[in-house]
Amino acid sequence: MLSISQLRESTSAGETDTVLVVFTDLYGRFVGKRFDANFFIDQVAENGTHACNYLLTVDMEMEPVPGYATANWDQGYGDFHLVPDLNTLRIASWLDRTAMVLCDVTHPNSHELVACAPRSVLRRQIERVSTAKMETKAGSELEYYIFDTSYRAAWESDFAEDSLQHAGWYIEDYHALQGTREEPFNADVRRHLSQSGVPVECTKGEWGKGQHELNIQYADILNMADNHAVYKQCLKEVADQQGISVTFMAKYSHQHAGSSCHVHISLWQDGQNAFVGDTTLGSINCSDTFRHFLAGWIAHVPEMMVMYAPTVNSYKRYQVGSWAPTRIGWSGDNRTAGFRVVGSGPSLRIECRIPGADCNPYLTYAAAIASGLDGISRKLELPPMFDGNVYQAEELLHVPTTLDHATDLFKASAFAREALGQDVVDHYAHFFCTEQTAFDRAVTNWEKRRYFERI
Repeated sequence: MLSISQLRESTSAGETDTVLVVFTDLYGRFVGKRFDANFFIDQVAENGTHACNYLLTVDMEMEPVPGYATANWDQGYGDFHLVPDLNTLRIASWLDRTAMVLCDVTHPNSHELVACAPRSVLRRQIERVSTAKMETKAGSELEYYIFDTSYRAAWESDFAEDSLQHAGWYIEDYHALQGTREEPFNADVRRHLSQSGVPVECTKGEWGKGQHELNIQYADILNMADNHAVYKQCLKEVADQQGISVTFMAKYSHQHAGSSCHVHISLWQDGQNAFVGDTTLGSINCSDTFRHFLAGWIAHVPEMMVMYAPTVNSYKRYQVGSWAPTRIGWSGDNRTAGFRVVGSGPSLRIECRIPGADCNPYLTYAAAIASGLDGISRKLELPPMFDGNVYQAEELLHVPTTLDHATDLFKASAFAREALGQDVVDHYAHFFCTEQTAFDRAVTNWEKRRYFERI
C-alpha cells in the first residue's frame, strides 16, 4: 500500500501523475474521477471530492431510474461527498503512472455515510461485529472466463456465442499444460495485483474452456471486499490492454459451467479464531459461536439471496451437477453443499458456495455477517450435517430460482429490514425490481431463433 508521503515522493520523481478516486455503484462497478496527482495530494486527500448522487440510482446503461428516495429528478440530483479511505491508497501498477484510492460515500452536509452505498452497507455490519468485540476475516474465490476475442469485437458481434473464442479449447480444471497457454494473461494479473496491494495466492484452471480462478489472501472483511473490487477492475483492464476479454458473468452460456465466487468467513476474538472449540460435529471441532453463526447464515439464505445472486443471469448458474449448489445444506469437505466447512484449528472457516462471480462483494459480505450475527444472538441451532450428494437431497430447501422470486423474499423480510435498515432494503429492492423489469421487456436472441420463422 501507499502513504501520502510515498505518493508525494513518487509524484515528485515523475513515477506517478494520476490518482484514480473511486467507489462502487450498486452493480459493484468502480465509478469516480481521475485527478492530477499533485492536486490530489494538496486538496483531495484531506478534503475529498464530489460526485453526482445519481450514481447510486442508475441502471447498467447509466440511465437514471425514477423511484429512488436517495436521489431523483424532484430533488435535482445533487452531489455526494466522497471521502478517500487512505488505507486503500495504492499504486495501480497495470495503469500508466497511476495510483488508486477507494472512497466512502457521505452526505455533503452531515458527512454521515450514505446508507445505501455498498461500502456503507458492509461498514454497518462490521460495526455490529466490533460491538460484540469480534472481527471478521474473509476470502473471495472468483472464477472468470478468458476469451481471445476483444471486448470491442464481442460488443460489435452482439456477443454472439460463436464469435467468442475461448482462450482454451477443453475443460482445464487444474491442468498445467492448458494453463500455461493462458499465462500471458494470468501471470500478468498475478504480478500486477501483488504490486498493487492485493496479495495473491494462486491461479488455477477451472471446469470450463478458458475458465480460471484467482485466489487472493485471506484478510479482514472490509479489506477483502476492497481487494475483490480492485481485482475485478485489474483483470478487465489488463484483458483490454492485451486485446482479449474476461467475463465475470455467473452463467455466460448455457453450454458451459457457471462462474462462482465462493466466500470464506471466520470470526476472530482477541487474536484467536472464535470458530474453534470443543464441540464435535462429525469431523469438525468447533465452538458455539461457529454453530450459531452458520445456523443463522443458512437460515437467512432465501431472503438474502439477492445479495449473493444480484442479476437475472445469476440464477441460471444453479444447475444440478454443475459445481454450483442447488440446495441449502451444509457439510464438511463436500462440494455439492451450499455451505462447506473447511480447515481446522486457526484455519477453520465456512465456505459459502452460493454467490456467483457477478456478486457485489460489499453486499455479499454484509448479508453473510448480518445473517450469522442473528444466529449468534438468537442461539440458532444447525440442521443436521448432510452426508452425501446434496444435489439429490430433495428434503433440503432449494435456493430461489429467479431474481423475481428472490426480490419478493427480500422485500418481505422483517429480518433484512431490521439488520440492514428500511431505507437500504427499499433502495435495493427497487434496484433488483428494475433489473428484472428490464429483462422482462427485452426480446432475446433465444426468442428470435425459436419464433422468428416457426411460430
